[in-house]
Amino acid sequence: MNVIRYPQANYQPLPGIQQAVTIREWKGLSSFDPLSIQDNLFTSISNFVLDEYPVIAARRGYSVLGSAISTSVLGLGVWKNQQLHAVFGDGTWRVFNNNTWQTLASGLDTSARWSFTNFQGNWSDIHLVGANGVDAIKHYDGTTVADLAGSPAKGNYITTYQNRLWCAVGKEIKSCALDQPEQWELYNGDDEDSYGKEMESMAGENVNMLSGSLTKLTIGMPNSLHEMYGGVPSDFTTKMVADRIGVRNNQSVITQDGVIYFANLNGVYQYTGGVLPDKSFSEVVKGFINGVSSTSCAGTDGKTLFFSTHQNDILNYDPRIQAWTMFNDIDPLCFASMGENLYVGDSKGRVLQLFGAAKDGTQDVKWSLVTKPFNNSSIAQKLRMYKLWAVVDLLSGSSLKISLSPSIKGDDWVQVGEIAPATDLIKHRVIIPTAKIANENYIRIKFEGTGYFKLHELTRQQREMPLY
Repeated sequence: MNVIRYPQANYQPLPGIQQAVTIREWKGLSSFDPLSIQDNLFTSISNFVLDEYPVIAARRGYSVLGSAISTSVLGLGVWKNQQLHAVFGDGTWRVFNNNTWQTLASGLDTSARWSFTNFQGNWSDIHLVGANGVDAIKHYDGTTVADLAGSPAKGNYITTYQNRLWCAVGKEIKSCALDQPEQWELYNGDDEDSYGKEMESMAGENVNMLSGSLTKLTIGMPNSLHEMYGGVPSDFTTKMVADRIGVRNNQSVITQDGVIYFANLNGVYQYTGGVLPDKSFSEVVKGFINGVSSTSCAGTDGKTLFFSTHQNDILNYDPRIQAWTMFNDIDPLCFASMGENLYVGDSKGRVLQLFGAAKDGTQDVKWSLVTKPFNNSSIAQKLRMYKLWAVVDLLSGSSLKISLSPSIKGDDWVQVGEIAPATDLIKHRVIIPTAKIANENYIRIKFEGTGYFKLHELTRQQREMPLY
């Protein structure tokens, strides 16, 4: 018996085929040239966090505490890490109790923004002290809100340093006597005296920020930064630490792990002391920072930092991995943290607890991601993607749309896929069709949807086409 043999086809491999390129480590947002940034950076992010780095995940929603009061929230304060207080645009100071806002004081200024600090001194318990530069400085003793006796008129930016309350009045900084919050004009010539000093700057500006810590008092002006050292009036010493680098406003400053972060018209800076403030960590998102305004604010949940820039835009910075993301559906005026919870007072008169189960308690958050334009080793070469897939998590009730674009930027998106799973899809491979976008110089990918979503991996296999 003769064995029949058929000739085997021996096809030559197509020229220019690349090995699969896989991305599993996501490093957030970038405003640099999209053709030059790393593959694991995005050119647009809406409502994502990097809490589970290297995975990037859609953030959870928020819960509204009580109901909206007036049209704005002018300040948030926390008493003894137990009670959340807010001053609203209707001129009321309220405490959140039993799921409602209970009024403690009324008739306050309806536009001035507030700062808060906790202090005990010679009081029998810790008080929450607040100031806005218009009304008399107030204090809350656990029951009522009252004027702080003896405090300077128009005192603002209240803070604590060396067992004293400090505030600013125009160009001057003032402190109460040692452990005596109701004594601001005590001058007996000893170490318990009150203290006052007029701050000098090249521009003759007013103080617009005070931030006290265990070792120093940081003093901000619109175009300079100063520090005070010492423990008693006889050795209090101030020095300028930065000229032409200032603070936009008191609410745009936040301290985490001993590092001060603040925003101004030129960017977001970090200051650790001993060296000039540095903004190199925020240069990657500089294109999203240019809109810092007089109502911009900053906050922290103890792990990551939040900076409001444009209306409805919040930049989220994770110091662990030095990466940025962005939220786009909240217009904040102030932040506060209590325990492990982060609260936001917004321009609609609402106080929100971030990262609840769902937006407004009922609706899922809308989100989107836009990758950089993927291209070949030369931008001039045409690109043909043979295979493209992602590995994602989706829960039932979530939705996902995938679109492609042949442009560096713009809205010329072509939708190529959609998923609305009836059951949970965990680490699920999603094949992304590429036939509609072929023989282009670059290809961008957009993921958008609602609800729970995580992007674990994005893999592409592409071919380098001839130069023409």
